[in-house]
Amino acid sequence: MAIYYTYILHRRYKLIKLDGNTLTIEKCKKIIAGELVSIDESIVKKVVNSRKAVEDIVDNEKVVYGITTGFGMFCNVFINGDKTSDLQVNLIRSHAVAVGEPFSDPIVKLMLILRANALLKGHSGVRLSVIQRLVDLANMNILPVVPSQGSLGASGDLAPLSHLALPIIGEGFVKFKGKVYKTMEVYKQMELEPIPLKAKEGLGLINGTQAMTAVGIYAYIKGSKLAYLTEYISSLTIQSLEGIIDVFDEEIHISRGYIEQIEVAKRYRDLLKGSSLMTHQGEKRVQDPYSLRCMPQVHGACFQSLNYVKEKLEIEMNAATDNPLIFDDGNKVISAGNFHGEPIAFAMDFMKLPMCELANISERRIERLVNPQLNNSLPGFLSNKEGLESGAMILQYSAASLVSENKTLAHPASVDSIPSSANQEDHVSMGTTAARHALQIAENSYNVLAIELFVSAQAAHLMDSNKLSPKTKSFYDEYREHVKHFDEDRMFSLDIEATKEFMERVDLNE
Repeated sequence: MAIYYTYILHRRYKLIKLDGNTLTIEKCKKIIAGELVSIDESIVKKVVNSRKAVEDIVDNEKVVYGITTGFGMFCNVFINGDKTSDLQVNLIRSHAVAVGEPFSDPIVKLMLILRANALLKGHSGVRLSVIQRLVDLANMNILPVVPSQGSLGASGDLAPLSHLALPIIGEGFVKFKGKVYKTMEVYKQMELEPIPLKAKEGLGLINGTQAMTAVGIYAYIKGSKLAYLTEYISSLTIQSLEGIIDVFDEEIHISRGYIEQIEVAKRYRDLLKGSSLMTHQGEKRVQDPYSLRCMPQVHGACFQSLNYVKEKLEIEMNAATDNPLIFDDGNKVISAGNFHGEPIAFAMDFMKLPMCELANISERRIERLVNPQLNNSLPGFLSNKEGLESGAMILQYSAASLVSENKTLAHPASVDSIPSSANQEDHVSMGTTAARHALQIAENSYNVLAIELFVSAQAAHLMDSNKLSPKTKSFYDEYREHVKHFDEDRMFSLDIEATKEFMERVDLNE
């Protein structure tokens, strides 16, 4: 079935090809959206040669970590050739100890693809049939159930990747067509057979950083879109408060020199062009508060951080991260530490900062919109019946709660380390914890910006939305197809959820 399935894919579709070297964030976006993947034929020979090197090590009874020895502190225990397959299966079973809520479907799909891509570099000694199964599971949306907690981030993501690997041997659980099944139940339905593991393959499947990297990619994709959305949302806010347009003047931003700040200011000028609500300095006030005046500086710095994160993720998604690694057709096999997640741990801790700051400054803009002492003579809390109705009062409370929670989650996970494996693995990255927290911060920040969008759109309605700039009016009108303005108090949590859904679906063409 799998061979036929792969043949059909090659005949009918133009696929994203994996070769271990050219995966990108943009390709990952397409994979999440449903595009199919194939193995680039140009890399097959290197994979085959790498596998032959492993077989030679077993046949010649060479002592090589993880191939003919135990793992961790058992690295000095020699394993006979007739037991190497048992060694690999025992490894997967014993290491599948992750706990907590399962990773989402997009993250698990990315994990499958990332692990396949790493093995295709030809330094791992894993058979092509095993790599193909990872790709087939992703393409067929047979997604392993992978609990999200339990990784130290060195030796890679051992626990979650073990759950990812269990279906290869027909064990564990998978999610298929929205339901969770034992793997063999789906295999029988799809006419698939388990693949018995051979020497090095269990270790090759789980010794890497693909859980933290998959979570990081998903968090980056969401966070990057949020950064662009923030410009549209805050453009509604600054117009509703009749903000000062001069702060976006090109010369101001060129004089400082940060390219991201210059680009943000340029996009604001484009978004605000033609607005009848913007003012010039001295007309209504001399200066706006920082949350309006400093948006290019703050948001530009956020893009600087996001650019760093993207660079590290695109390196890591094309990296060989297991141990040992095989070079020169097996003439050089080195046991080292590419599985250590420190680069991604740092990147994910760094990503927390722009996600927090986009929400922090947004919450301050929300406060200005609803506070009658600060909101440019709009009704208190944008209520039509001040006092009788509370209007948007408690929306600011929710935003304040979320940004406070973000500050707790932003503590750097990478500064912590707890020794494991009887002190053989005595320094770890906690990279997957950093990535999970970065994603949670991004989710929280989406909700904060959803509150700002809901409130700023209400303010724009009260100010007369026809006075908005053409580009923000178009955005406003599209939003209004999903969420209406309010004339009286209602259950605003439903509006915030609908706003968040709109933000996740809207195409900004950024």
